[in-house]
Amino acid sequence: MSPHDAADDTLLITVTGADRPGVTSRVLDSLAGSGVSVVDLEQILMRGRLVLGVLVTAPRDRKRLRRRLDAAVEDLGMTVEVEKGSGDNRSRHRDRAHVTVIGAPLKASAMAAIAGRIADCGGNIDRIERMARYPVTALELDVSGAQPDRLRQLLAVDAAAQGIDVAVQPANLLRHGVRLIVMDVDSTLIQGEVIEMLAEHAGFGAEVADITERAMRGELDFEQSLRARVKLLAGLDASAIDDVYGAIVVNPGARTLVRTLRRLGYRFAIVSGGFSQITDRLAADLGIHRARANTLEIVDGRLTGELAGPVVDRAGKATALREFAADLGVPIDATIAIGDGANDLDMLAAAGLGIAYNARPVVREAADTALNVPYLDAILYLLGITREEIEAADAAAGFVTPAPPLP
Repeated sequence: MSPHDAADDTLLITVTGADRPGVTSRVLDSLAGSGVSVVDLEQILMRGRLVLGVLVTAPRDRKRLRRRLDAAVEDLGMTVEVEKGSGDNRSRHRDRAHVTVIGAPLKASAMAAIAGRIADCGGNIDRIERMARYPVTALELDVSGAQPDRLRQLLAVDAAAQGIDVAVQPANLLRHGVRLIVMDVDSTLIQGEVIEMLAEHAGFGAEVADITERAMRGELDFEQSLRARVKLLAGLDASAIDDVYGAIVVNPGARTLVRTLRRLGYRFAIVSGGFSQITDRLAADLGIHRARANTLEIVDGRLTGELAGPVVDRAGKATALREFAADLGVPIDATIAIGDGANDLDMLAAAGLGIAYNARPVVREAADTALNVPYLDAILYLLGITREEIEAADAAAGFVTPAPPLP
């Protein structure tokens, strides 16, 4: 029997008050002469207020321990409570999950709904940490006792009703390892659709936009719709591709996402139903390791209205993800796919984690989780990375980040 299994007779010591240096040290020093063992220890700091909880084995002399604690916290200007404990937090070993909640704003009513649903599932919130307070509010909840897949299904309903984003991931080692992130390009990595921008130059903007929207909703076969749209580009001067590339706007947070995760050894790839003449340049600009897309046929400096080579369609995106993972030596379970359209569905399903980013309803319903905020770097919060860590790493590398708004 381990010491933790035998620790049914324990004391829970809770110290609260204004934070200052040395609180934890003073409290533990007061316990040092009582012959107790530390079973668990947690500390939370919020707006300068500290809550320190220490679970210890029962002392030989409880009154003496209490006197020493009272003296320590009185000097610190804090308060202490001592009550009978209940052993270790064994619930943490059952069905553990990370639940990330993102809102702009994140209302108390929304958090109440999420916490209530977790409780309804038999789950316990063991720990809460703020991941970001601007430009969105993001909180991470460590939950035990609720089966992650079931929890994900139920919380998705609450998230939609409350107008927030909620992601549920099993707590395992994958979150801490090097991963491969594969992103769609149009309306995911960048704003808008490249083929629509090209069509504007050719005089068919409205017609192509209508076909694109129907294809992304899954109403049209992707390859057939793509070839029909490309035909409308026949005769367009190839210089229009340079004009379109110059007008591309990368989605907010995209560069931060890539920059931050590259520092941690992550690998990136983009897979697009768009065109390699654009995606190859994007990959080089952003520091993305792999890229795959369709290729516009160009003859004598003009688009022919045809594609060169095989089409990267819905199935082709999933194939690319698997091939990139194998090439880079990353297990499929350690891949993350991000997309918004129906042609991303197979890729999202093939990945270890599929994220629908500002996606059509058919994609949101099928993906593991959905993000509907306009900041691509919000994905970092799903990986357990805080805004403070991002800014500290940027500052160390010489990047200037804007000052946060006042709370």
